[in-house]
Amino acid sequence: MSSTTDKIKGHANEAIGKVKEAVGKVTDNPRLEGEGDAQQIKGKAQQLKGDAKEAIKKTVDKV
Repeated sequence: MSSTTDKIKGHANEAIGKVKEAVGKVTDNPRLEGEGDAQQIKGKAQQLKGDAKEAIKKTVDKV
């Protein structure tokens, strides 16, 4: 996957996770709230992965 794809998927997972977490709070569903929190963390990790790939590519291109 490219760095851009990782970042896009990361943003999507983060957004979906926020929605799940909010719905979990409103419906008093701790499981759904936890799933949303976990999905947000996954999204942030995907974005970091994309950032790392981009940084490596820039470094390699300089050499």
